[in-house]
Amino acid sequence: MRKLFKGKISLFAFSCIVSVATLLLYNIPFFSYVAANTNEGIGGQLFLLASLVVVMLALNFMMTYLVVYLLRMVGRTLLAILSVINATAVYFIMTYSVMIDATTIENVFNTRYSEASGFFSWSLWAFILICGVLPALYCLLRPVVIGKAKRLGVCCGSSLAIVLIVGLMNIGQTLWITQHDTELGGLLQPWSYLVNTCRVLSSQHDEQVEEIKLPDGTITDNDKTVVVLMIGESARKANFQLYGYQRATNPLLSKREGLKVYQATSCATYTTAGTKAILEPKNSDDLYELLPNYAFRMGVDVSWRTSNWGEPPIHIDEYLTNEQLGERYPGENVYFDAILMKGLRERIESSQKNKVLIVLHTSTSHGPKYADKYPKAFEVFKPVANSVEEGEKNVGMLVNAYDNTIRYTDFLVDSLISTLRAMEGWKSAMLFVSDHGESLGENKMFMHGLPMKLAPKEQYEIPFLVWTSEGFRDYKPDSELPAVIEQHYVFHSVLNLLSIQSPAYNQEFDIFQRKGAVSPK
Repeated sequence: MRKLFKGKISLFAFSCIVSVATLLLYNIPFFSYVAANTNEGIGGQLFLLASLVVVMLALNFMMTYLVVYLLRMVGRTLLAILSVINATAVYFIMTYSVMIDATTIENVFNTRYSEASGFFSWSLWAFILICGVLPALYCLLRPVVIGKAKRLGVCCGSSLAIVLIVGLMNIGQTLWITQHDTELGGLLQPWSYLVNTCRVLSSQHDEQVEEIKLPDGTITDNDKTVVVLMIGESARKANFQLYGYQRATNPLLSKREGLKVYQATSCATYTTAGTKAILEPKNSDDLYELLPNYAFRMGVDVSWRTSNWGEPPIHIDEYLTNEQLGERYPGENVYFDAILMKGLRERIESSQKNKVLIVLHTSTSHGPKYADKYPKAFEVFKPVANSVEEGEKNVGMLVNAYDNTIRYTDFLVDSLISTLRAMEGWKSAMLFVSDHGESLGENKMFMHGLPMKLAPKEQYEIPFLVWTSEGFRDYKPDSELPAVIEQHYVFHSVLNLLSIQSPAYNQEFDIFQRKGAVSPK
């Protein structure tokens, strides 16, 4: 070990060592994917793998040489930081079968410490220590002789020439690489997170523009009306008894009269985009005025209560986190989503307006520690895995913990309906829609966040549940709706429920009959 950190070496030798170490320590998943997904014969497969090895070694060598030559100690510090990040990225790739694409980077930016801490484990720290910290110390402490500028030109020029030559030799693989560019880019370290971080930061900069205002609307009646939209977190359709799941995960809602159950899919597989899709008038990369913002501007009393994060911009007067609700109601456990409904009836009935919209943004089924998301009284399915990492070794225990979160969701939604049903003099409605689904070990995938074109159905098939008070609105016949609806049906259906007449409303994406319309016999 001492020999590794003693004695000066040339920048050429240092760059070679860093390049080889980067290949061996951080890119085995990349080469495993190539070997498993190429259609070439054994000879062609070996040639492709050898070509990629050469290209990767040359690029990493060139970048190491450039960074250290130009930035000296600062450059070596950057290499040390990249070593730790590389180790962390590879651990998550191997443990959770994720890819470090733009979606994953966006999730990282929108993750709180309380969520991230759920991934901490001794195996993670051990992996980072061995594969990240030790290489980082080598980058920082090994004496390096920088050399002359002429040597820099020769080394970097030779590296580029090698990359070009090998690239031309594999020109026939262009189509295959294009077809698998997302997967390849998401597994290649350190380029995966460096490139995608730049993409996300550029995208976030573009989104700082003001949201696109929708045309003004008007409220057409004075009926006392309340709509509660509950946004579920990571709740997948496959584990809801209401959708045919064999376990009793919905013992209360399965007996609830008047509950409408729709087949639905999400527009994304992560919270930020999924929540945006629920609140926007149409599925778009643009930032249109969102449902709570628009309803608030039209004169509706709007309240947002959340135990989650990663939400699009919300511009209303009353935005309350679970911690803030805990301050209002001391003694309540702020880590369970029941806190979001504390005092809800009193809040609605005390409103000075006739139209009220409440949004409850839950976190009930978010991993990796599903078992921490519900009170122990709801731990019906046992034994449970305490984390996704533990659940990899026993998927059944992971599913038990996840199913308990769905059973807790069942209680929350049913309690909400009971609250609304008991409110005399109010027309009321409840919509429960999940932001996305969840993988629980199918094809060795866990949690969520894969790009939509690669995501399994477990990550985008979601529950979409609706209840209304008697005589409030008539549902459209199923024949007038597609077999599977999407999240943006929420926007137009809620405008109908709140009697907001607006050019932004699209009847095609409304699950209800228009007010005053007669249902066909």
